[in-house]
Amino acid sequence: MKINSIYIIGSLRNPEIVSLENDIERIGIEPFGQWFAAGKTADDSWRDYAKARGWTYKQALNSYCSKHVFSFDARHLERCDAAVLLMPAGRSGHLELGVALGKGKPGFILFDQEPERWDQMIQFATDVFFSRSEFLEYLKAL
Repeated sequence: MKINSIYIIGSLRNPEIVSLENDIERIGIEPFGQWFAAGKTADDSWRDYAKARGWTYKQALNSYCSKHVFSFDARHLERCDAAVLLMPAGRSGHLELGVALGKGKPGFILFDQEPERWDQMIQFATDVFFSRSEFLEYLKAL
């Protein structure tokens, strides 16, 4: 399996997204994590805007803004060869990993540390890593 591009999934509040992008690029794979440029409060700002407009959550999801952000992320998730979920991450990150796996793409989980709460279902991932260097070595060997 050759990976030319990888979508980095994670939290807007995880400052490690950019450094992982840089590390992946250094080994010759195109990383995509530009969604992170929206800033750590992007989702909160969108919610606050929608509430100020008097919208329900469902109305906000159907707004031009929400559809635009969603299509941007979905387009890049679709075009990349693989995905990695950089932990810690929330519900949307796990959904994105599920989409990548459901499309038959390799999908990895990279933990920042062993989690306090263990979960057997992470075995849906192609592989799981507990060290960035181990993950990068794995990618280089492909």
